[in-house]
Amino acid sequence: MENTKKQGNLTNHLILQSEELYEYILATSVYPREPEPLKELRKATATQPLAYLGTSPDAGQLIAMFLKIVNAKKTIEIGVFTGYSLLLTALTIPDDGKITAIDVDRTKYEIGLPIIQKAGVEHKINFIESQALPILDELLQDPKNEGSFDFAFVDADKVNYWNYHERMMKLVKVGGIIIYDNTLWGGYVALPEEDVPEKKRAWRQSTIEFNNSISADPRVEISHASVGDGVLICRRIC
Repeated sequence: MENTKKQGNLTNHLILQSEELYEYILATSVYPREPEPLKELRKATATQPLAYLGTSPDAGQLIAMFLKIVNAKKTIEIGVFTGYSLLLTALTIPDDGKITAIDVDRTKYEIGLPIIQKAGVEHKINFIESQALPILDELLQDPKNEGSFDFAFVDADKVNYWNYHERMMKLVKVGGIIIYDNTLWGGYVALPEEDVPEKKRAWRQSTIEFNNSISADPRVEISHASVGDGVLICRRIC
């Protein structure tokens, strides 16, 4: 059984309380099907000080399935870090597919870039080093971009999740999928505020407010999955 600590498990165990059960899931259902480029990038990410920011491999497996279900060809990603989810998307979509990837820090992306290049999928990626909101607003200035994206993955600053969501409702097509990462915030969303470390309270509150807003949004169908650090899956219906 591949040991998750040694081999680059990037997730938070507060959601799935049993680490042994989580390792069983990874070793039985995730790692045996994880493409070699993703395995290499996961292990490279594990050496970084902020490795926990990377997409967990079980969440990645779920993302790949949704990409295939909707036959995604044009996607957008907000928050790239070292590029695990980006590489996963690039490996999954067709050879002529395109990903608009936005992150404020290209240096982290460049950790995974050699692996992306070796996998032969760099041509699918348009990486933009920037805050996301100005780029999204720029995309929306062209009417051709409205409803043109099949899939979106958001893993960035939680305080802006609703701002991103409003723009995704215009950019992603009806029937398209939007996945928001870290929506259970290490399990802290279910704890009383006084039990949450003070430095995490603001982001916890932002996440709670976002989850409540999405739950009340009639424009999407939703499913909240407790994989990784929690992923909120939205299907645009209008």
